Amino acid sequence: MAQYQKILFSIERGIARITMNRPEKRNALDAEMVSEMKLALASTIPLKEVRVVTITGAGADFCSGADLAGILKSRDSGVLEIMDDARAMGELFIQMRHHPRPLVAVVRGRALAGGCGVATAADLVLASESAQFGYPEVKIGFIPAMVMAILRRSVPEKRAFELIAGGEVISSSTARDIGMVNRVYPDAEFDVSAEAYLTQLASRPASAVRLSKNLLYHLDGMTFDQAIEAGAQANAIARMTDEVKQGIEKFLHKS
Repeated sequence: MAQYQKILFSIERGIARITMNRPEKRNALDAEMVSEMKLALASTIPLKEVRVVTITGAGADFCSGADLAGILKSRDSGVLEIMDDARAMGELFIQMRHHPRPLVAVVRGRALAGGCGVATAADLVLASESAQFGYPEVKIGFIPAMVMAILRRSVPEKRAFELIAGGEVISSSTARDIGMVNRVYPDAEFDVSAEAYLTQLASRPASAVRLSKNLLYHLDGMTFDQAIEAGAQANAIARMTDEVKQGIEKFLHKS
């Protein structure tokens, strides 16, 4: 297993856990952390024992966003160099989208700016009651650029614009109500409730979950007819898996 400096990584009971580990910086995203997250994600793909991947933050907060000191240092670089730096973060979002396993953001504390982007880029988001979400970049003259591709797929367009243009930080319950968060648990019960959710998700047939994620995200940009055809193909593939054969036999026997 690779040695990491800015993240923690472990695999236990089918769940791979990536923890952003710069609590003294509120887990601010720098180039090294982003690179390590991408490496950890890639390492889980060939591992059949991994059924779910989680992303969380060490300490009080999930992630405060990009390391602003690094952004400030890069402002005198050429535009192509700055674009390469931005693309490195974008590649993380793409990698999360195409990862074959479900990715779950487990959020305590604040998930802001790029940190909110990491949470929203996950397939599922579990949040503690006191967690906060937001894209406050506009307040310093910056923009939440790449995360817009993620945000507008999660919340209504007018709500997305309000979040990015106003820089509002919202509660976990509001984030749930507008579609950014799946589940909100009381702070005192968060660890136990989140773990129960992850354990249940990891127990689902892996092939069915993988096919479902792949089909859902590939529907982007398809016409209705194309989407139905893609569904028919996924349906046929699912029928051929050992898991569906075993599942149907078990169901029929129980009946």
